[in-house]
Amino acid sequence: MGKVIYWMNTSIDGYIEDSSGALDFMHPDDDFQRAAADHVRRTAAFLFGRRLYEAMEKPWTQDLGGEGAPVLEREFAQLYKDTPRYVFSDSLRTVPEHVTLVRRKDAFSEVERLKQETDGTLQLGGPELAVSMVDLIDEFCVYTSPVILGGGKPYLPVTEKLRLSLAEQRSFASGITFRRYKRS
Repeated sequence: MGKVIYWMNTSIDGYIEDSSGALDFMHPDDDFQRAAADHVRRTAAFLFGRRLYEAMEKPWTQDLGGEGAPVLEREFAQLYKDTPRYVFSDSLRTVPEHVTLVRRKDAFSEVERLKQETDGTLQLGGPELAVSMVDLIDEFCVYTSPVILGGGKPYLPVTEKLRLSLAEQRSFASGITFRRYKRS
């Protein structure tokens, strides 16, 4: 049986993007990029909300990781392309080959099915999708950059308290910290 993890990069004040919708507040160094690649190596599939999918898909399949790019960037781009991707959206009409489009009404049952049929990690990304799947999420992972945004989109805008316990933590040379939490 698979495990659903919710993984997002955040600012110290808990935002995944700034108030203008930009995701460019992270400045990862090599050790963070190696950790991210290791994480993706263990990922059986990506489960994205539409906006995160759009932020990830073109850069990692077309713009980044090309010939002449740094080795770690090329490695991550290839891992991303090789990993099955599901995008949960009612507004997208089509997606490229190797990406599965799932309508929101089918989202919960599709993630339940994937969790039952998959060995490995299902990496869920996007706060709106995560809120709708919160009962299926086994672990919550946060990479926090040493920056305060002062507003934007929160990591997980839930309306009820979730009790979690810290399972892992580490720091990177850039000041980015990683924390992994399990349900208590």
